Amino acid sequence: MVDSNVDQELVRRVQKGDKRAFDALVLKYQQRIIKLISRYVRDQDEVLDIAQETFIKAYRALANFRGDSAFYTWLYRIAINTAKNHLVAQSRRPPDTDIDAADAVQYDMDSSKLRETDLPEQLVQRDKLEVAIYDAIAALPEELRTAITLREFEGMSYEEIAQAMECPIGTVRSRIFRAREAIEAKIKPLLESES
Repeated sequence: MVDSNVDQELVRRVQKGDKRAFDALVLKYQQRIIKLISRYVRDQDEVLDIAQETFIKAYRALANFRGDSAFYTWLYRIAINTAKNHLVAQSRRPPDTDIDAADAVQYDMDSSKLRETDLPEQLVQRDKLEVAIYDAIAALPEELRTAITLREFEGMSYEEIAQAMECPIGTVRSRIFRAREAIEAKIKPLLESES
């Protein structure tokens, strides 16, 4: 069964009163939602609280879910709004960037295994490139940064991004194209110096 069909079936079962079906949705998406919220909130305990609140809100609103968008797209919006509301309630501003360059690079370094064949110079160059990419993403205007983040880090389709950002697919394609151009312009000097 296609992933979206599985979600639709689980949603239909929840709407008929099957609480175990919602547990399956939570298990399927909790790590993605936690990762998403942690881009806005740094305290891990708060992240977990906001994730729990997101799923509670989703459960309560699921009776009204019509399936006009993918379940994850709908859940994504709830998570972002819940995180931003939390920050407002705490009198903190949502971060200007979805990705903190140092955290993102550290995560990538921690989660990847270094190959024994990599020379120290290659490792330094790779680290510089990663930092440059994340800095370039962080410097993008919010609509470009959001579009490229959803595409490249969340793996969402253009249709899902259009629904999440509430704009036409053509606008999404344009934003992603412009974001990629801007990132390439920032890292091109680094790549040229490497070769």
